[in-house]
Amino acid sequence: MPFTAWESFYVIVGSSAAALTGLMFVVIALVADSPTSGRQIDAFGTPTVVHFGTVLLVSAIMSAPWPALSAARIAVGLCGAGGVAYALVVLRRARSQTDYKPVFEDWLFHTALPLVAYASILAAAVTLSQRPMPLFVIAAATILLLFAGIHNSWDTVTYIVVSRKERHSRDES
Repeated sequence: MPFTAWESFYVIVGSSAAALTGLMFVVIALVADSPTSGRQIDAFGTPTVVHFGTVLLVSAIMSAPWPALSAARIAVGLCGAGGVAYALVVLRRARSQTDYKPVFEDWLFHTALPLVAYASILAAAVTLSQRPMPLFVIAAATILLLFAGIHNSWDTVTYIVVSRKERHSRDES
């Protein structure tokens, strides 16, 4: 199986995604008493958890002892296809929410980069074979989702902190 050489990579990446998913629960707990709407969480918070979950799932798929490459190809392809569909839903949600006006960086990290990552996973799954290139594409896409999620988590936390500080300053005035 060509995945054996990637086992350590996916253990590290999958473990990181799992830990960061736990931290997102802390972020959502912080959001609970902030002036953030459910639409904002649907557009910007939940997708981050989904991206981390996808990294964890792809890591599990790529680490599993598959009896045949075709089964792994199908599993990874379903992750990619599901991710593309979900990224389009996130794009629609981000466009329809009215509480916050996304800037270029938001569109890039919350919609464009995840869509590219999921489409790359899907394309690599279609061409998955004994050749190494699709394996590198899947690895790069999982890293892209991981780093986009880290950026988005940080962006969410800083937005909450600044919003709370501004609200607290207005309340004291």
